[in-house]
Amino acid sequence: MKKANTKHRPEKQASLIVDKENELLKFLIAQLPQQGRNSIKSLLAHRQISVDGEVTTLFNYPLVAGQKVNINRSKVYQERRELKPLGLKIFFEDEYLIIIEKPAGMLSIATDREKELTAYNVLSTHIKKRDNQSRVFVVHRLDRETSGVMMFAKSEEIKEKLQNAWKEVVLERSYAVVVHGPLTDDQGTITSWLTENKALRMYSSKTPNGGQKAVTHYKVLEKNNSYSLLEVKLETGRKNQIRIHMQDIGHSVIGDIKYGGIKSSINRLGLHAHILAFKHPVTNEIMHFESPIPKEFLSLFHKKQNK
Repeated sequence: MKKANTKHRPEKQASLIVDKENELLKFLIAQLPQQGRNSIKSLLAHRQISVDGEVTTLFNYPLVAGQKVNINRSKVYQERRELKPLGLKIFFEDEYLIIIEKPAGMLSIATDREKELTAYNVLSTHIKKRDNQSRVFVVHRLDRETSGVMMFAKSEEIKEKLQNAWKEVVLERSYAVVVHGPLTDDQGTITSWLTENKALRMYSSKTPNGGQKAVTHYKVLEKNNSYSLLEVKLETGRKNQIRIHMQDIGHSVIGDIKYGGIKSSINRLGLHAHILAFKHPVTNEIMHFESPIPKEFLSLFHKKQNK
């Protein structure tokens, strides 16, 4: 007969009733003395904590007496009020950052022409549902027609901390890019100096001309007679950098009318922010987020053969 395992195992489901005003992380640490602080933070990060039925990842979520805090160790929750109607997916959220997947066609932040349908506006509305005083701050931008991983800060202090140490904080920033024609070299580096004219168009120069130095590394993942699929990594993050550098080597991004491309069969710009890896500005944890290469990109190389 096997000896019974007497080691304590936490219940897969547990409910706790709040007895007084508190912050969520402090409450959980006090209620779960057998678990370490990092373990509890992990439960929050993996969306396994809900308050009155609503999932939250916020360490400082305000609690009031009578609320019910549920712990679910058996599965990872999905955000119940996810912003699916606008196609905006939230990868991660804590009290300092929000990491999203921006769809192609949505602005990062408002312009004189577009003030409503922006990633910034949608996220502002999202967090104000919990706390009307909450705000979000743009850390970096993606062009309107570029999809993929994007980071926002929840305070001006965190935003400035990230921007001031961007090169040290960001460990990888990788894009999936579809360009016109097959590249001869399977990998390479493009270096130029970029300047912007009064019409807000960026220009590239092979020599320093008062512009900003821009360095782009690329690697061919797939190619055929019509297109090449590239993995592009940025050493610098200048406005329209990838689009201009692809034009520089004679292989403009598909759908990029502004910088030498032509309309493509997938009816969108062939530019996608694929991977963003960075060191968390507060916890120093290494964070890695990956948005899959769009299926429409891959369809240009994996078309079904007619029998």
